Amino acid sequence: MNILVINAGSSSLKYQLLNPETQQVLAKGLCERIGIDGKFTYKPEGKQAVKEADVAMPTHSEAIQAVLNALVDPVNGVISSMKEIDAVGHRVVHGGEKFAKSVLITDEVMAAIEECNPLAPLHNPANIIGIKACQTLMPNTPMVAVFDTAFHQTMPPVAYTYALPYEYYTQDKVRRYGFHGTSHKYVAGRAAAMLGKPVEELKLISCHLGNGSSVTAIDGGKSVDTSMGFTPLAGLPMGTRSGDLDAGILEYLMNKHGYSIDEMLNILNKKSGVLGISGVSSDFRDLEDAAPKGNQRAQLALDSFSYNVKKLIGAYAAAMGGVDAIIFTAGVGENGPETRANSVSGLEYMGVKLDAEKNKVRGKEADVSADDAKVRVLVIPTNEELMIAMDTAALVKG
Repeated sequence: MNILVINAGSSSLKYQLLNPETQQVLAKGLCERIGIDGKFTYKPEGKQAVKEADVAMPTHSEAIQAVLNALVDPVNGVISSMKEIDAVGHRVVHGGEKFAKSVLITDEVMAAIEECNPLAPLHNPANIIGIKACQTLMPNTPMVAVFDTAFHQTMPPVAYTYALPYEYYTQDKVRRYGFHGTSHKYVAGRAAAMLGKPVEELKLISCHLGNGSSVTAIDGGKSVDTSMGFTPLAGLPMGTRSGDLDAGILEYLMNKHGYSIDEMLNILNKKSGVLGISGVSSDFRDLEDAAPKGNQRAQLALDSFSYNVKKLIGAYAAAMGGVDAIIFTAGVGENGPETRANSVSGLEYMGVKLDAEKNKVRGKEADVSADDAKVRVLVIPTNEELMIAMDTAALVKG
């Protein structure tokens, strides 16, 4: 079964064609600068990537048509016709409270996704554009929506309710939603396989650490708490996002500097996080290069990040009444041995103990805990595209 996975942004579109049963990626690529001066990248399995500039992509429809043309191309194509695409799985950022799992896309589902647009104004409209473009070009192919928020819909009210007047929840849907759900769900399943136990029997803490970062408590295979909130701005300090802070800071800075709310949000989303602390970069590799050379702010940014990860691990272990394994995933989690070590340093009292040699691993699955550790520390590369494809295949078959 071949599943085309689409992740549509406002001016970009990532794609993969893969078989969820064999986990084989037949082709993948990226359409960039849609509506400007389209750039197209296509990488078929076992061949060199094809890169083209100035491709006519005035809308997402032309971008997706370029993808389909490449997939069936006589020279570099990986399928003989579009009939070999059995279904399309679409990443949708926000499903609100309406969707606790992936769903086949119908007119009613599209309307419900559009109702969530105010909750994710930068993402959901772009996701919808991608879905509609595919529906136009592939009207008889089943489409599935896979939501970043769905996995977290198992959180209890005590975890998702904010201490605001309750009508803001009942009337305006202000609550903790959480994100990165597809990633957290995937690595939880992989962790269970690595540990040789059903996920329903495990207490896991999943640390998705990258330019965007979140930590999730997973009890019995279900999300019971997570660090991102009403928006992806909450929780850990990230590449350029502030994470949690005192809301009174906004009023103070806006009054002192005359910022509008849009200017303030731009600072919190794009100029804060480890970039804001370090003044160097939002890329952790740049900070890890600068810190040993004496850049104290770069070191502070790294230390602050790891410190906040550690606090969440401790909090979620307390919330679940224990933890069997801590998972590190995403760009920094998979490739940052120092970040992993610093994030669990001092947690020996919980039964966490790293093996320094094992922890040198980058980008592949590994148990990096000491042999006598009671709590396992696992490195698991995430694969959101495969998770989307698996959900899509299951729904289409069902």
